Amino acid sequence: MSRRLWIIVLCAGGCLALTMGFRQSLGLFLPGITLDLGLGRETFALGIGLMNLVWGLGAPLAGALADRFGAGRIGALGGVLYGSGLLAMTYNGGGGQLLVGGVLLGLGLSGAGFSVVLGAVGRAAPEALRSQALGAASVGGSFGQFLALPFTHALLGGLGWSVSLAILAAVALMIVPLARGFAGAPPRQSQGAQSLGEALREACGHRGFWYLTAGFFVCGFHLAFVAVHLPAYLGDQGLPGWLAAAALTLVGFFNIVGTYACGLLGARFPKKSLLSLLYLARAAVFLAFLAFTPSEVTVLIFAAAMGLLWLGTVPLTSGLVAVIFGPAYLSMLFGLVFLSHQIGGFLGAWLAGIFFDLLGSYDLMWWLSVALGVMSAALHWPISERPIQRLVTESGRP
Repeated sequence: MSRRLWIIVLCAGGCLALTMGFRQSLGLFLPGITLDLGLGRETFALGIGLMNLVWGLGAPLAGALADRFGAGRIGALGGVLYGSGLLAMTYNGGGGQLLVGGVLLGLGLSGAGFSVVLGAVGRAAPEALRSQALGAASVGGSFGQFLALPFTHALLGGLGWSVSLAILAAVALMIVPLARGFAGAPPRQSQGAQSLGEALREACGHRGFWYLTAGFFVCGFHLAFVAVHLPAYLGDQGLPGWLAAAALTLVGFFNIVGTYACGLLGARFPKKSLLSLLYLARAAVFLAFLAFTPSEVTVLIFAAAMGLLWLGTVPLTSGLVAVIFGPAYLSMLFGLVFLSHQIGGFLGAWLAGIFFDLLGSYDLMWWLSVALGVMSAALHWPISERPIQRLVTESGRP
């Protein structure tokens, strides 16, 4: 990769490290906030669910703005909103502050999250290097999780949840200068005379786009459920408090390997087939976790396995959108696919809280995660991984 492309990839990865890392550590705050404020788990889960939902709803709009005006400006605005959301959660109250914080975090992630940031990388990278570049940038989110979780756990142990959130908010503002690093990526390459509306109609008329969108719902469901509720679940099983932070940190570590490997594999093998296998493997991991009594060993093995399968969906899914429709409107189109992911994230976080408050356990959520993994594997398999006819014609190939 050229020096300029490396700068864009590194700054994009740093931005994702902050947004994904701190987002992934929010589950560590669930026990302390709910106990101190006398709230049920559903209230906290609803705030995190709103973050995922607003993120998903805002991603297509933020992607369209980034395609038009450049990712750097939108990413910087997202960083400011993200820090504001973390700060809003520090206030005491009856739970309303968690909902406001969730909305602000969602808006921040819309501007500084995957769709805008990876759109910039996808447009900057030549076709031969696109899958590797997207994988390398996505690794930033994995690396951020690996570092943010022990950092957050240490803050919580010494300073409590309110001060810890304020510190995370201050650190999150580093997104603003990092966004300047990918501000030089081309806003939108001319691709024929296609307009944004034509790009939307083209994608909505493509059967594979809907399969991809429906399948990506499951990724969000899995990630939100595990990230938000695994710490509380392990506590319910009588396991030590350090294990939750260690497990999520282990997810982050193996996620680095899994995400980069998926980026490399996506350049050699059909992306849709890799996605099917990945979701099927997730279902198998959930099923195996249910088959054994939770212990320190089984939890750490589960975390390592989930880490390998965690964010590898992102370079494969965004890369598949670029292959089929081209990179011109990648931020906007991937934002639409990502909306489904975040609806899944909203339900994964919120339903788990509702089911626990009603049933006193997470058993139903674990079994639902198995079934959805199998469903997503089936949805990705029939996708046709070929450029649409417009791209073939414009390239001059028969």
